[in-house]
Amino acid sequence: MEIGQVIRKYRKEKNMTQEEMARRLGVTAPAVNKWESGASAPDIALLAPIARMLGITTDTLLCFREALTEEEIRRFVQEADRRLQKEDYEDAFNWVKSLLEQYPNCHSLIWQLALLLDVHRRVREIPEEAGRYDAYISSCYARALESGDEDVRLHAAEGLFGFHFWKGEYDRAEEYLAYYSSQDPERQRRQGDIYSRTGRIREAYKLYEELAFSGYHKLQIALQSICQLAKQEKDMERAHFIVEKQTGLARLMEIGRYQEATLEMDLAMAEKDVEATLEIGRKLLSGIEDMTSYSRSPLYEHMEFKELSEESKQKMRETLVKALHEEETFGYMKGEARWQELLESCGDIPWEAWPASLISAR
Repeated sequence: MEIGQVIRKYRKEKNMTQEEMARRLGVTAPAVNKWESGASAPDIALLAPIARMLGITTDTLLCFREALTEEEIRRFVQEADRRLQKEDYEDAFNWVKSLLEQYPNCHSLIWQLALLLDVHRRVREIPEEAGRYDAYISSCYARALESGDEDVRLHAAEGLFGFHFWKGEYDRAEEYLAYYSSQDPERQRRQGDIYSRTGRIREAYKLYEELAFSGYHKLQIALQSICQLAKQEKDMERAHFIVEKQTGLARLMEIGRYQEATLEMDLAMAEKDVEATLEIGRKLLSGIEDMTSYSRSPLYEHMEFKELSEESKQKMRETLVKALHEEETFGYMKGEARWQELLESCGDIPWEAWPASLISAR
């Protein structure tokens, strides 16, 4: 219910005319009419007198303000940002504070305005006024933490993390990481930031490296999906372009030749490219030995990886050769003598006895 509708409802219940209400408030009758029609809203200073006159609480009077539309919130945030850029910080701060007194339960608005106050104070290096600014900003974030909306709670936690991190209160900042999902990369990154600021350098390295490693895999999954769409639409030029990016990314992140070849094989199979399949097949078979070469890369120096045993590598070779034998997938290679020679020469032979021509392909 709009504030004008609230005023109209309770004014009528009091059997009070617009003229009488205007006279008692010291305003004009047209002003009251505009409130009730929604053309304008009462001044903040009049809210308490209106509530007392109508025999209701200011919460009841302002109940419509508990929920604002996204557009209304956006306009308020834009106006607050404009004031913070153009006016003295103190004046803009007081305007924001007065606004939030009108919308005490709109948690989305609260955290966004708290963030604006927080960021502008840091960027403009506004001197703290006897703790008043910090106390108010942190209290707004804390109020937003009570929201029933998970996204709003997370934004509020992010705000409080940044607020305390900036002040060098790292223990306090770390408390708010509990609001993040344990799978959220931002939780790891921010934890790494705390480690780096508190002298736990090895722990920070490890977290950042884990982020880079997991980020690589997520990006490859996305690129693979794009490549599949391109193949689905028979856009092989685009598919080749994406695979080129995938292999370049694997090389950049030092993931290893085996992974690079795996990415290329899918495309060769789609195009039934005999020469490419033969070349990539050699790369795959020879790359098994170094398929965990990333574990020795300086890029992941502080991470711990489980090294593949010789038995595991041999099983993987056998599985790969068996897959390369599948006629349903590689039927187009039937009759290709070099392909048959490759499979027969490596099927059941230990790594140490593989043909020199294949080993040199590494």
